[in-house]
Amino acid sequence: MKPQDIGPNYMPKLRECTNFAVRTVKDVCRNIGPRPSGSLEEEKAQQFMADRVGKAADSVEKDEFTVHNRGFFAWQRIDAVLLILATAALIFKMNIVSVIIDVVAAFLILMEFLFYVPFLDWMFPKQTSHNFILTRKPEGEVKRRFIVGGHADSSFEWRFTHLGGGKMMISVFVYAACGLGYNFLVSLIEMIVEKSVLYAPSFEPLRWWSWIGLVFIPAFIMLYIFINYKVCVEGANDNLTGCMTGAALMKFLDDNNIRFKNTEIKCVFTGSEEAGIRGSAFLGKKHKDELLDDNVETVFFALDTFRDLEDMAVYSKDLTGLVHQDKRVCNLAKKAGEKAGLELPFSSIYAGASDAASMKRAGVKSVCLSSMNPGPPKYYHTRDDRCDNMRPEAVEKALETVVEAAFIFDEQGLKENYD
Repeated sequence: MKPQDIGPNYMPKLRECTNFAVRTVKDVCRNIGPRPSGSLEEEKAQQFMADRVGKAADSVEKDEFTVHNRGFFAWQRIDAVLLILATAALIFKMNIVSVIIDVVAAFLILMEFLFYVPFLDWMFPKQTSHNFILTRKPEGEVKRRFIVGGHADSSFEWRFTHLGGGKMMISVFVYAACGLGYNFLVSLIEMIVEKSVLYAPSFEPLRWWSWIGLVFIPAFIMLYIFINYKVCVEGANDNLTGCMTGAALMKFLDDNNIRFKNTEIKCVFTGSEEAGIRGSAFLGKKHKDELLDDNVETVFFALDTFRDLEDMAVYSKDLTGLVHQDKRVCNLAKKAGEKAGLELPFSSIYAGASDAASMKRAGVKSVCLSSMNPGPPKYYHTRDDRCDNMRPEAVEKALETVVEAAFIFDEQGLKENYD
């Protein structure tokens, strides 16, 4: 069966479900508001969306897990302090101290931001977060499982993205990275040149190259204040649109009395994605036996931010490009896009990660579908990500793509190539 077999009502029904998704996003933003990871508002939003899906889901499962919502980005403030100390150590010719501090700072970046290891979580208070798992059963035995997921939490504001957009945000990180690199290289070179002296504190004003390090102090200060913890954003696009696109898939099937013969549909509202993809990591760990059942072919579509239709893409690389998603699932998403009238390119998440990354690391065949300007746009993690800054046409095309993907997967399963 193909979605077009529904007949002339196919597109009107699809548009009706898109309107359902957009209305629900607006209701969440207006009635619940911002949703920090592990907050009561995050759980309220998940429950609200699950209630809106209603009878389209045969069951709703609620998983609870612990999160430390400030642990993931703690490296920014810690590194800012460390790098100011490293600059002082360089000026006072404490080269070995400067090198050690720089190595520690780089290590924290690698662990937290590159590999998403919860290295600093223990330093911060605990919160309770949740995953909501909605299931629509097939008519018969489950032989395939099609999972769509979006995160319900929203981010604390990125101060310099709000002030100057993506270019300013990137400039802050590059500026700070240059400061780290300068401190490390100059300290290391001095150690090598002087050979016999690894630790020799002194005050030498004529060492002009060490004083150059002071030009990076503003970068370290900006790194320290980069996250504005006084403002949590609405997150209408990122990522209530992803949550409700998955929910709209279930509504579309229910409205048209479609229940696949052997394909189970799951829609997941993950928690704490903005705290380091913690919710999807917990999902993959807790449900490992079910998700990796050899008798049930399972795929996971991470749905994340549908606004900039011209930038819709299949993200075949995730976790800052380190995770390569399953080629067959990527081809499935691309073919579904073609059916929806889109030529979706394969792309990479060059900085950061989606829920698809942690699911892939758990062994699940995954892909991320998104339509966000990779710039990133000025609304990304800022107060501009409001419900009055949405583009319903992007949500509609995302929903059409996901519907097509579900039907293709039900009929053909995973293949290297699709006709």
